[in-house]
Amino acid sequence: MTRANARELAVHLIYGRDFTGEEPEQVVSVRLAKEYYTKLSEENDVYTERPTRPQIAYLDKVVSGVANRAEELNGEIQKYSIGWDVSRISRLTRSIMQLAIFEILYVEDVPTGVAVSEAVRLAKKYDGDDTGAFVNGILGSFARSLNTGAAE
Repeated sequence: MTRANARELAVHLIYGRDFTGEEPEQVVSVRLAKEYYTKLSEENDVYTERPTRPQIAYLDKVVSGVANRAEELNGEIQKYSIGWDVSRISRLTRSIMQLAIFEILYVEDVPTGVAVSEAVRLAKKYDGDDTGAFVNGILGSFARSLNTGAAE
């Protein structure tokens, strides 16, 4: 499984958790259980290969991190989604942006450009080109604000 596939799986877990309200650890362990995971492979190619131990550690970190920092992450999305209330953004698109912002801020081995481009790719895949452009605009503004803040 590639990091891109692990990231896509993370979006699925974050999105699913948004509906169920389950504890992040429970979401990861239940969804990665062999029986459950095998059934999902029939529906989506991202589930054809099981994650490695390092990828499971990544999934644990980002799913828990997004859950624990959802308010902060949504605040960043709100700040840069001019004219849009966070509640009007689809849950899936919001999950994609939450993951990207979390990676930018808290996952050291993910470059900002990779987090943004992967978020755009996932938004286009699941919500269409217009959503990809929307995500790119918000995350691009967020990333530029970090560079501006570092220069001050």
